[in-house]
Amino acid sequence: MAFRDHIAACNRHDISRFRPFLVEKKPVGWVAHDFARHLARFSGIFRVTAQTVALDPGLCDVAERTNAVAEALTVLIDDGHAPPFRGELFPVVQRFGAPELLRLDRSAVLLFGVRAFGVHVNGLVFTESGAKLWIGRRSRNKAIAPGKLDNLVAGGQPAGLSLMENLIKEGAEEANIPRALAETARHVGAITYCMENGRGLKSDCMFCFDLVLPSDFVPRNTDGEMESFTLMPVSEAIEKVRTTDEFKFNVNLVILDFAIRHGFVTPERESDYLDLLFSLRGPAQPLPGLLSSPWG
Repeated sequence: MAFRDHIAACNRHDISRFRPFLVEKKPVGWVAHDFARHLARFSGIFRVTAQTVALDPGLCDVAERTNAVAEALTVLIDDGHAPPFRGELFPVVQRFGAPELLRLDRSAVLLFGVRAFGVHVNGLVFTESGAKLWIGRRSRNKAIAPGKLDNLVAGGQPAGLSLMENLIKEGAEEANIPRALAETARHVGAITYCMENGRGLKSDCMFCFDLVLPSDFVPRNTDGEMESFTLMPVSEAIEKVRTTDEFKFNVNLVILDFAIRHGFVTPERESDYLDLLFSLRGPAQPLPGLLSSPWG
């Protein structure tokens, strides 16, 4: 196990298994060929060819597109071809900050391979014995990475919220962080990756924040998603990333980024330092011209 192994694991995909997903002739995602055949049933909603899947141009605005896609997905859920709705809408955009083209239930983001955004918070405490990170352990009941180690706070970016509004919300739910304290979090960059799983293409952009916490702060989960928290020396967290798979797959990247930014991983200590640095912010999608900016 090595740092580069975690980056590679988050970027494994075979794009030949997918075709571009278009809205207003703009490429915004990828649809697996098998799933495209199911979408072809809905001729008034999707236009499916051997090369692409496009929303019907007769769907003119965000609300109309959102409702039409949800209608098709409802049928596919009943038929067992799509996972149940999760009740949280994510924006579909060409790049972060661009106008929304539609909103997708979180459960369908993978199916359409659209870029999903999220926030990850490194909870940092300075002690007499050195810098430490509050590390959470995910609930054993989580569908994804149950029981794995995680950041203090992390969550997908729903439609209608700013990054800071989402950070405040997730901080309250996952670690009982008071609003005034959460607002002191400092945005420090973003990480992108694109990985294939059994349902589709997971193309994520994680906005990273560092939050310096007082020594007497103790996180407490309020939504059942975290099992426990440990105040862990930074060096121990980095070593776990370097040598194990104890962290949730994408959290390894966030901890590595933290280690690079704070000088725990340096060019003198890591021969592949530049490869690690650039790989954390690689192309947002595998097709040239499709969300080609690392920040898209």
